[in-house]
Amino acid sequence: MQFDDDADLDTSEVRDVRGSRLPGGRATVGGGIIGVVALVLGLFFGIGPDQLGLSSGGDEPAVTSSSAAQVNQACRKGSDANSREDCRVVAVVNSVQDYWRGEYARRGGRYTDAPTVMFTRQVGTACGTATSAIGPFYCPGDRRVYLDLGFFQELRTTFGSSGGPFAQAYVIAHEYGHHVQNLTGTLGRAQDGRTGADSDAVKVELQADCYAGVWARHATTTPDDRTGRPLLTRLTEADIRDGLDAAAAVGDDRIQEKFQGRVTPENWTHGSAAQRQQWFRQGFRTGDMARCDTFR
Repeated sequence: MQFDDDADLDTSEVRDVRGSRLPGGRATVGGGIIGVVALVLGLFFGIGPDQLGLSSGGDEPAVTSSSAAQVNQACRKGSDANSREDCRVVAVVNSVQDYWRGEYARRGGRYTDAPTVMFTRQVGTACGTATSAIGPFYCPGDRRVYLDLGFFQELRTTFGSSGGPFAQAYVIAHEYGHHVQNLTGTLGRAQDGRTGADSDAVKVELQADCYAGVWARHATTTPDDRTGRPLLTRLTEADIRDGLDAAAAVGDDRIQEKFQGRVTPENWTHGSAAQRQQWFRQGFRTGDMARCDTFR
């Protein structure tokens, strides 16, 4: 996975609040993958933490001067994305949103940008206060993706994913799949409270996996808004395998087997490892969001 070294990164699409404090002087607390029940329900859930019973207020954290400028100062060029993890997040967000802006325009619509917020341990959102325990998520209330970079280490060490830069890109693209669902009105179907292998919650997650695959198919041919050249210049078969491995690692059956010793499909909210891989492949093979209808 390689970015154009000379490309200019757009850091306005990523808000860096790592190391910030919550309003009232409370330092951020918690962190890491804690609370297995919350994790199984919340990982890549695509709706805010208020839906998981984790909310304790909706204020965003005040940003300290030492934390807000990290990405703005360090992530200027594609070469930075090729050498730094946080800059890679900026580049992936730029690439994903370049694709969806173009795809919406091609279909006669208008895509609404969604920033990614990088935080440490705990963050305030329009959906409530969330900790790193629930993994990356999308909040429809403020149309933002939230990400603690520590999750990528957990993906390798706790869930056994092979890791790699594209595994991280898959996670981010999945969350932006939820943003697309929010724009199209599909995301709300996950909030009927039902779980199970055939639930709408699972279908919403699998569709977001498919949308991630659609972006991956077009990533190396999507022109960047600033240069007219693709921001992502190389994506190999090994990269795609890393993405598929990450998708399988967070399948409901894999997580349940690991943490509770048995598989209970009636409690699924995301789909099995095989299903998640299947729908990512569907998006990558077809490159067509219309072929991502998991509800039929």
